[in-house]
Amino acid sequence: MLKVENIKKSFGDNQVLQGVDIEVNKGDIVVILGPSGSGKTTLLRCLNFLEKADQGTMTFDDINTRLHGASKQVIAKVRKKTAFVFQNYNLFQNKTALQNVMEGLVIARKVPKAEAKERAKKALDKVGLADRYDYYPSQLSGGQQQRVGIARAIAVNPDVLIFDEPTSALDPELIGEVLAVMKKLANEGATMIIVTHEMTFAQEVASKVVFMDGGVIVEQGSAKQIFTAPKEERTAQFLRRVLKDYDYVI
Repeated sequence: MLKVENIKKSFGDNQVLQGVDIEVNKGDIVVILGPSGSGKTTLLRCLNFLEKADQGTMTFDDINTRLHGASKQVIAKVRKKTAFVFQNYNLFQNKTALQNVMEGLVIARKVPKAEAKERAKKALDKVGLADRYDYYPSQLSGGQQQRVGIARAIAVNPDVLIFDEPTSALDPELIGEVLAVMKKLANEGATMIIVTHEMTFAQEVASKVVFMDGGVIVEQGSAKQIFTAPKEERTAQFLRRVLKDYDYVI
C-alpha cells in the first residue's frame, strides 16, 4: 500500500534521517518509538510532504515518485490519501469544533458545505464530541481539542492516518480519552502510522513496532517481539529506560 525507501533528510549539517525504509500495508498499525531527536517526527512529515526529503522514493498504491522531486500534483494526491494529527492540535481558534472539521473538507477537498457538515458531525460523534459542535477551542480541554483534531482527520476518509505524538501536549488525566479513540479506530481497521511515547498503548494496538535512533531504524518487528525479545541491545536499553518493570537483558 505505502512503501518508502532510503529517505534522507538534513537540516544544515544535521543529518536527521540517514536512509530509512518503511512499509505499511492496509490495516497496519505501525507504531514508531525512539528517543527525542531520533528522526521520528521528521519521517512522518516527509511522508506527507510537510518536509521535503533530500532523497528517497515512495510507492503509494498507484503513485510512484521521488520524494525530493515530487510535483505539486503528486503531493496533492498523496495528501488526499493521508491525514495528519499534530502534537498541538493546530485548530483554528476563531472557529467552532464543527467549523474546524468542515474546513479541510470544504476548502481543500471542495466538498459541498451541506455534505461537509454532515461528515463533520459524524466524525465528531465518533470521537465522543456530539455535544461540542458549537464550542470554540478555548472552551475545550486539551483532550477534547485533540479529539477535534482526530475528527478532522477521519472526516476526509484517508487511506492512512498519521499521528505525531498525539498525547504529548496533554495533561496525564486527559491522555486516556485520546488513546481510547485511537484504539477504537484501530479496532475498526484503520491504517495508522503513530509516533508515541505511550508504551502500553503501543503494546496493545501495534501490528508492527519500529524503533528508531540516530536517524536510522535500529529494529522493527511485531509488538510482542520488540517488547519481549528485542534483537538489538540499543532497543533493550531504550525499553529498560522507559518501562519501569522492563527486565529483559540480551
